[in-house]
Formats: sequence, C-alpha cells, structure tokens
Amino acid sequence: MKSRESHVRLKQFQVNEKTRQLGQIQLMMAEMEKMAAELEYQITAEEKKAGNTDPSHFAYPTFAKAARQRSDNLQTSIKELKVQLDAAELALEEAQAEYDKAAALEVRDAGHRTNRAV
Repeated sequence: MKSRESHVRLKQFQVNEKTRQLGQIQLMMAEMEKMAAELEYQITAEEKKAGNTDPSHFAYPTFAKAARQRSDNLQTSIKELKVQLDAAELALEEAQAEYDKAAALEVRDAGHRTNRAV
C-alpha cells in the first residue's frame, strides 16, 4: 500500500504548505499594521509641530499629507490581505480535512494488513 502512504505524505505536505502561506500572510499584515501605526505617530507629531490638523488647509505639512496617503494605502493593503487570509484559512481547513481522511484510510488499511498477517 505504498500508494496510500505516499498519498498521506502528499496531504501532509499540502497542510504544511497551507500553514506556511497562512503564516506569511499574518506576518505581512502585522508588519503593515506596525508601519501604519508608526506613520500615524509621525503624522500626529508633524501636525502638532505645525499646529495644523486640517489636511485640506493650504498650510498643512506636506510630510503629514504624504504620510497620511501612505497610511491609507497600507490600510487598503491590510484589508486586501484580510480577504487573502480568510481564503487561506479556508484552504487550510480543507487540506487538513483531506489529510485527516487520508490518514484514517491509511490506519484502516494498516489494520487490515496486520489482521491478514496473523
């Protein structure tokens, strides 16, 4: 029953790969959230230094305006990654279910083999 054993190894590999992908997405989201928080801190500091918190005002600091745009872009990217994260979690659940099924079949077949040998 080498075929079934290799099938179980393949399913285990797929589960490991989906887990790795999920971890990468989570890491990217965490890094982007950290960068966005740092930008917000810089925006606040720049606005306080300039004494102007209205982005539409003509004297609003250019650095704060650019940082706000980068922060908004990061937030958009985080939302897109959240969609990818949800899809990756679903794919991982499916791969885990397939692995569990393949492993159960392997255990069942191994039991049949030992019963025949006795």
